[in-house]
Amino acid sequence: MPSFTLTSPAFDDGAPIPEKDGYTEDNVNPPLSVTGVPEDAASLAIVMDDPDALEPAGKIWDHWLVWNVPADTGTIPEDYAAATATEGRNDFGETGYGGPNPPDGRHTYRFVAYALDTTLSLPPDATKEDLESAIEGHVLAEATLEGTYAP
Repeated sequence: MPSFTLTSPAFDDGAPIPEKDGYTEDNVNPPLSVTGVPEDAASLAIVMDDPDALEPAGKIWDHWLVWNVPADTGTIPEDYAAATATEGRNDFGETGYGGPNPPDGRHTYRFVAYALDTTLSLPPDATKEDLESAIEGHVLAEATLEGTYAP
């Protein structure tokens, strides 16, 4: 079986995320592609966070949480309208995508996709901690894509 992977046609792993995806720009998620989803997956979840925010913000900053993405979704388009999925609360206090907004120079952002053996019953105001608790024991595969962003 092919390995579970997460990529973007907008940037390569480790490369800069397009400027328009930033919080103070168009604030739209970059397009993402998932391949190699396990056959027994029931749904996908995606988390975007900023581990480099630990120093200026005192925590890893959560930018985007989305779950119950249909397992047969191969592409998550730019400016994803999660009609069949649910988006959670980011650390900007908003539901949905909150783009990169580093306060102190270039940061690396992680997009992590999870293939799950279930769908989740979480409210739209769920946090990353809620999501992490809900997926525990249900992750079939995990894939990471990283990109950088500078103000």
